Amino acid sequence: MSQSIVINGKTYPIDVDEDMPLLWFLRDHLALTGTKYGCGSGLCGACTVHVNGQAVRSCVTPIKTLRNQKITTIEGLSNNGDHPLQKAWLENKVPQCGYCQAGQIMNAASLLAENPMPSDDEIETAMQGNICRCGTYQRIKKAISDAAITLKKEA
Repeated sequence: MSQSIVINGKTYPIDVDEDMPLLWFLRDHLALTGTKYGCGSGLCGACTVHVNGQAVRSCVTPIKTLRNQKITTIEGLSNNGDHPLQKAWLENKVPQCGYCQAGQIMNAASLLAENPMPSDDEIETAMQGNICRCGTYQRIKKAISDAAITLKKEA
């Protein structure tokens, strides 16, 4: 019996070793390269994607645990890069090297789905597992706050 998973609304067969981490399935088999490899241990957050709306580290999540799950990558967050977080990221000049940004945005999107108007402390707590070597943490926090306001207005 063939197994499959849903990624960004499309169904894909699991035609790889089921112990393969989701990250490598995304990058090497589907050419979805927005999700980045950082540490390989689930500690830096560069590989963050959503599984059923929850932020997870794809570098340590084996494909076999994802049967019948809905996965969203940065490519699936919005059709045109116009999610309020993506817009706020640019407006607040968050990206520098850009390497951590997809993971940061995916973690922030999960936070805002659970807590639509987080306090600064709640943002810091939720985001502390995502590392930015460029140190744009204050701009990240401001972008998340701005996106929360935008999402509230759109609701």
